[in-house]
Amino acid sequence: MRTLVVWCPDWPVVAALAERDLPGHLPAAVFAANLVQACNGAAREFGVRRGMRRRDAQARCAELLVLDQVPEREARAFERVLAALEELRPGVAPLRPGLAALRSPGRFYGGEPEAGAVIAECVVGLGIRDVRIGVADELFTAEQAARLAPLQETCVVPPGESGMFLRTLPVEVLDEADGSGTVSLLRRLGLTTLGDLAQLPTGSVGARFGSRAAWVHRVLHGGGARPLSTRTPPPELVGQVDFEPPLESAEAVCFSARRTAERFVAGLAERQLVCTELLVGVEADGALASERRWLHPRWFAAADVIDRLHWQLVGSLRVGDIRAAVTRVRFTPETVVPEADHADGLWGGTDARVERGIARVQGMLGHEAVVAPVLQGGRSPADRQAMVPWGERPAGLRPRELPWPGSIPPPAPARVFPAPWAAGVLDAAGRPVAVLDRGSMTGEPARFRPGAAEGWQPVAAWAGPWPVDERWWEGGRRLVRFQMVGVDGRAWLVTFDGSAWVTEAAYD
Repeated sequence: MRTLVVWCPDWPVVAALAERDLPGHLPAAVFAANLVQACNGAAREFGVRRGMRRRDAQARCAELLVLDQVPEREARAFERVLAALEELRPGVAPLRPGLAALRSPGRFYGGEPEAGAVIAECVVGLGIRDVRIGVADELFTAEQAARLAPLQETCVVPPGESGMFLRTLPVEVLDEADGSGTVSLLRRLGLTTLGDLAQLPTGSVGARFGSRAAWVHRVLHGGGARPLSTRTPPPELVGQVDFEPPLESAEAVCFSARRTAERFVAGLAERQLVCTELLVGVEADGALASERRWLHPRWFAAADVIDRLHWQLVGSLRVGDIRAAVTRVRFTPETVVPEADHADGLWGGTDARVERGIARVQGMLGHEAVVAPVLQGGRSPADRQAMVPWGERPAGLRPRELPWPGSIPPPAPARVFPAPWAAGVLDAAGRPVAVLDRGSMTGEPARFRPGAAEGWQPVAAWAGPWPVDERWWEGGRRLVRFQMVGVDGRAWLVTFDGSAWVTEAAYD
């Protein structure tokens, strides 16, 4: 059986731009740990490349859109491509988001170029313009053929010619994500193409260059074919109810859709799944009148589904989006996870009534109006907190495990002030304490005032300084931090920036 590979280049960028409803011609790159993980063609025209540091990429392209890497988003966006491919040919094998393989349906469509044209047309119909198809005897060659194919076209490697096709390719096609350094080693040994690799003895390749290089070596000599690990298409989990005659009031629609919501949740429970992201669609007079995506901090029960439907209907009727009687309601699970991921802990959790109340406020004010704090990496207490919309999974946070030079040692302060308080620190003689450029102090803190509303008091204990020199290449800030404990037992985090003292946070 011949193998056909569908490749959508720069998929992390494509998925991120689609989520933000941004056009694909804008220069954009996806970053993780301040390194470029993927960039689109518009960014590459300015010289942006994978592995480049963020500041270097922005120096080459000032208009570069900086996008966070979210693997879940990439997989979720590629799911619709897989579903469309399964409509044409069952047995699709997803290799990674943006890359999938299937058994070539060339005989059914009258030839492999014709089959590639049909599949490319299908993917372009989903709004994905850049798609390339490769067909060969086995998976590795088909993938390389797809990477060499022109835009929306198919590159076909004739049967039995995989070795000849691969021998001219550079060894960089062995690029491995595990960081084993195979490509670098081959280059240092003077092996620049796969043809050079094919000339090596079979027994030496696996021991010297690893299993992947040994497998490609077998492919170069006519072997190495692997069966496709095709996925089982996901079950139909959508819940839908039609109204005949159509209903005009939100209460009547919700009452009639209650049984459908219960069956929808029960169908997920039979498969030991729960829904954390729900798409509610309302049709009126045969056309889609209202559609909204709802998130839940845990998972949707039947009552939660009906609540979201009611809030959506009331809001849409108020603004005039629904101008006719409702004919259909559809519940689509956008994100489902194993039920065990959301099992109640022994220590309990958030009260369900609180969650419903918060979700209702969010439904009235908007998705971004209700946020919850989460912890991320950073030097200052303010940098370490990020606000995430209620119910949404945090994404793009700075990793906490990095060193973060200049950060204060634990424990972390309990309260971080939105605006720092003006403070003051005096030595035993009553003179203001200052910190010089080299970190030396003009005196030892004896009295301090955390803020204008707080009185002066003696210092019971203090620790520091912790110097911070941030973004010196951009003319950033230089400051030092201290921990101060007053005689009343309260502790504060105070900062000196070279001219004034401020209080950033408090230890309660």
